[in-house]
Amino acid sequence: MIRHIVLFRAANPEDALAVRDGLRNLQTIPAASRLEVEFNGRMDPWSDEIDVVVYGEFEDEDALAAFKAHPTYDATIRIVKPLRDLRIAVDYQTPT
Repeated sequence: MIRHIVLFRAANPEDALAVRDGLRNLQTIPAASRLEVEFNGRMDPWSDEIDVVVYGEFEDEDALAAFKAHPTYDATIRIVKPLRDLRIAVDYQTPT
């Protein structure tokens, strides 16, 4: 399984809701085994840079590639990219 985690910061704090709601469109893509899009709970006092977290689980690299190739993925990028100023992505394979 591949875990896909992406962290976003809105360029304008007032746009954080629009970023989260825009990213929630990704949840309609069937390639993910699990996909969560939530606000950062800001429970860590040392880190306040991130507004929205995307957490996804994919069966394998092909499933992740299918997710990124889906038309909804491109449409979501067009909505969210102008609203954010930071995006950090991490993908890793879980040990078997």
